[in-house]
Amino acid sequence: MPNAILDPTGRAADAAASSLSALAPRPADLTGLRVGLLDNTKHNALLFLREVGSLLVSEHGVAEVSIVETKANFSVPVDESIVARYARECDVVVIGVGDCGSCSAAAVADGINFERAGLPAAVVLTDAFLSTGRMMAEVQGAPDYEWITTRHPMASLTPDEVRTRAEGLLPQIVGTLAKAAA
Repeated sequence: MPNAILDPTGRAADAAASSLSALAPRPADLTGLRVGLLDNTKHNALLFLREVGSLLVSEHGVAEVSIVETKANFSVPVDESIVARYARECDVVVIGVGDCGSCSAAAVADGINFERAGLPAAVVLTDAFLSTGRMMAEVQGAPDYEWITTRHPMASLTPDEVRTRAEGLLPQIVGTLAKAAA
């Protein structure tokens, strides 16, 4: 049972009632799909997401990449109306980058909420906040939820280092979003 005291979203009871029993169905590949990027406004997150989007287009045949929404507050999960908008405008979503405690917890909650809405999601967190992400997954009723982990920090990287990080994580992102990832 989720513990409401540990839940920064204040929705522990709602999460327990709607636990994640399975991930959203994955497409065979990303060719021709629309990818939504959820920018949490952390330093280098937008650069990282844009680089991932560019690589998805050039290397995996993605038809369109867009930032449907930029989070107003990195530490709070997006609301249901934003999840619904992504579900209408995108086929899959990439969320990032969790590189602090509250933004990591919110990113995991976002990923789980997108999955519940039927939208495959790839969440990127830095390794310094794995326990924060795991606690949020448990609070959200999805203790086995997985995300993509990268070395901490992300915010202090140079643009070239961010690009290199995006290139290195691309196979995991594609593998999270599609069945037959290369």
